Amino acid sequence: MTPLPLSRAFTLIEPGPVVLVTTHDGTRANIMTITWTMVRGFDASFALTTGPWNHSWHALCEARECVLAIPTADMIDTVVGIGMCSGADTDKFERFDLTPLRAHHVGAPLIGECLANIECRVEEIVERLDLVLLKGVAAHIDPDREDKRLLHAVGDGTFTADGERFDRSEAMRAKLPAGL
Repeated sequence: MTPLPLSRAFTLIEPGPVVLVTTHDGTRANIMTITWTMVRGFDASFALTTGPWNHSWHALCEARECVLAIPTADMIDTVVGIGMCSGADTDKFERFDLTPLRAHHVGAPLIGECLANIECRVEEIVERLDLVLLKGVAAHIDPDREDKRLLHAVGDGTFTADGERFDRSEAMRAKLPAGL
């Protein structure tokens, strides 16, 4: 083993797949790319890291709802492009040719091109940690989507994508919630 600068340690533990978070401020929808997300439990509880530096922050705080849209690896350039411009001066749905679909429980739209979308309500915002705690209220998936590989941000401008799956569900059955 060789030393790794501690400032790069975070690149070894990525928290979850990259998501596109949609919000609606009462006037128009916006999308932001979030690379630090996590599942908080089997009950559709999630967390993401963001703050006032993102244009969507105010809509997230005011409306207290959003959609977590799950892009796939074939969308990497769109995901990066969304993250590199601001909703303050860009209609990201139009610029990136994405289809906003009406959600069933929240005002923020689903993204038609994504593999899945999770409608969420904000449970709590922990400002000192830049942490938003979310509760899923509905989920949607496109089972016909050809590419199902999720993107993972390493944190240094590089990404990885899911590859081979290893199924150990039977060995773990006693620890999994009923129905999985």
